[in-house]
Amino acid sequence: MSILTAQGLEVFYDTSQVLFGMSLTIEQGETLALLGRNGAGKSTTMKAIAGLLPLRAGRIDLQGQGIHGRAAHLIARAGVGFVPEDRQIFPQHSVEDNLVIAAKRGRDGQDFWNVRRVYDMLPLLEPLKSRLGGQLSGGEQQMLTVGRTLMGNPSVLLLDEPSEGLAPIMVQKIAELIKKLRELGSTIILAEQNLNFCLSLADRAVVIDRGRDVYHDTITALKANAEVKQLYLSV
Repeated sequence: MSILTAQGLEVFYDTSQVLFGMSLTIEQGETLALLGRNGAGKSTTMKAIAGLLPLRAGRIDLQGQGIHGRAAHLIARAGVGFVPEDRQIFPQHSVEDNLVIAAKRGRDGQDFWNVRRVYDMLPLLEPLKSRLGGQLSGGEQQMLTVGRTLMGNPSVLLLDEPSEGLAPIMVQKIAELIKKLRELGSTIILAEQNLNFCLSLADRAVVIDRGRDVYHDTITALKANAEVKQLYLSV
């Protein structure tokens, strides 16, 4: 069953069009990799789904209900959790305050995620719970942003470039976290430039180029498709 479907998305920044009929779909419990070069439209797609950018055309359905056109906070309440590329933690609040601020039940009353469970999933955070967000390293902030989003008990988790700019050890920890979330049955859209990062994490891939979805297949099929990798993913 498709939990989220985006069809024919067209998005503009002022007068410049960035998405041209972009489409994707994700099944319950699946991890979908949204792959493309820098500037291809990955973050724009994520922000459009999260309601942070208006659609000029297209529609987005979450569990069979249209959510396009709603305010971002209403889309979050409907079950879309967004982890932005630039993290956007509250720097003057402690780690634990950042988590508590975001606490809410899921769209159907789910309360699986709470502070204790986030600390269990992200043990790096618990010793830092009294530290201000602005005093954390980039990797620690990324972990906190994921934990804060989980506190909202989302039905779909959008991870926008979670490995970007992090030290290799933190990239490995992020990958381990995504694997644990998959094992719990989380539904994840993972926007990434790095195909290798996604190989052991995603079930399927959508490749985006210049604002258009140009390839849909399993991550295994993409790995074997040298032409698509050369055309759309090589640097």
